[in-house]
Formats: sequence, C-alpha cells, structure tokens
Amino acid sequence: MSSAKDSLTETIKTVVYALLIAGIFRTLFFQPFFIPSSSMKDTLLIGDFLFVNKMSYGYSQWSCPKIVNFLCPISGRILGSEPERGDIVVFEHPTEHRTFVKRLIGLPGDRIQMRDGVIFLNGEEVPQTPDGAFVETYEKQGAAGRPPACTNTPGEGGDCVKEKYIETLPGGRQHSILNIRTTGVDNTQVYTVPANNYFFMGDNRDNSADSRIPAERGGVGYVPEEYIVGKVSNVIFSAAGKHLVYFWTWRKDRFFKAVQ
Repeated sequence: MSSAKDSLTETIKTVVYALLIAGIFRTLFFQPFFIPSSSMKDTLLIGDFLFVNKMSYGYSQWSCPKIVNFLCPISGRILGSEPERGDIVVFEHPTEHRTFVKRLIGLPGDRIQMRDGVIFLNGEEVPQTPDGAFVETYEKQGAAGRPPACTNTPGEGGDCVKEKYIETLPGGRQHSILNIRTTGVDNTQVYTVPANNYFFMGDNRDNSADSRIPAERGGVGYVPEEYIVGKVSNVIFSAAGKHLVYFWTWRKDRFFKAVQ
C-alpha cells in the first residue's frame, strides 16, 4: 500500500512541476496564438498557429495568461524595449480584453491619415506598389465558417480575388497589403498618437477592426504600451480546415514560415 501511495504522490508532483514549468515558460517567454480572422491576410492566414515572443518588448500585467492575470501586479512595463514600426504585434484590446494581432504603423507622436486607401505618415505618403492579386478559394474558413471578402463575385469553390500591393514604410521595411473595395476608413481625419500609445492596422485593410476606428465604435483605437503582449516573427503551423485533426487541410508550405 505504501509503495502505491508513494507512486501516486510522485505522479502528482511530476504533473504539478510540469504545469508550473509550462506556466512559467508561457508567462515569461512565448505564448501560443491561433489566427482566428482575416484581418492580417495575406501575411497571416486564418488557421495559422504561432508563438508570441514576450521577450521582445518587456513585460506588463497583460504578459500573464488571462486566467492568472491577477498574479502579475506590474504597473506599466518592465524590462521594456520600443517596438519598431512595421512589427507584427499581439496585444490586448484596451477595453474588451480580447487578444488582437496587427501591424504597428504609428509610434507615439506620429500623425497618421488615410487618403484614398493610402497612409500619410507625418505628412508624407507611404508608397504602395501594385503586386498583382491575392487569390484564394471562396469557401467557408476557420472555426467561424465565414467565406472571404472578394473584389469579384465568385461562386462556392471559385477564385476569390483581392488587389495586392507592397507597402514601404519609412526606413525601407516592406510588407504586403490587400485592397477589396472603398470603405469608410479609406479617408480619415488626422490621428495624432498620444505618448506611450501605438497605432495598429491590419494588412487586409478593408477587413480589419483596428486603430482607425475608436474602441467604443468596435475598433481598437490607440493602444497603450502596457497592453502589448509581444512580437510575431514566424508561423509555426497552419491548417485551412475547421479542425486541426483534418490533416488534409494542413498548409505544409507555411510550417515554420518567417513573416515580414
């Protein structure tokens, strides 16, 4: 009886230690994240799985997993470093506390305006170069089962087309963006990013709730620095199906793919 009891005790201790190590690893280093929406196409696709590097920008209260967020009594940000314009960043929504992933466009003090779908940053146009089209199958995507938005009107299983451009930020960093149609946020007021805040946009510009729309109107608004979780550099795994077990939907060309 004593031997069985000792064995059970050792098993419980092993499980507890494993959970503690996993919790510490997730809190301090990397957090897993699935892409649930199309707002970052074609850089990130629905069903991409990635790890968020928390060491990139330091730590805040929101660096802890949500279920133990109260155990991180951090005021502001510690061991922090400044995100760079063009980084793909995971952050907590400032009011809804849902996790978002977007591209960092505006730093504190920047003035940002959209004119006919083009960014003007501190009064200077951010160039966009045509880069053909992004084509995907018109079908239900991800767990939500929503079909993609298209510039054309395809039938089920047809080609869904979006205009594709290469955007070049100040300093020379380039990334892909998509255009579907003219929307209300293609022409905006001038946004001035407050101190200790950041301005984010999705690469799928016409299908992204981001800093162009205030949080109280369903967007994100300005994001305070303490809500930043970390940086995205690579896709680890990707599946186009509704469930991961549908191995025939795995996108093997996206395994361990670096993103810009």
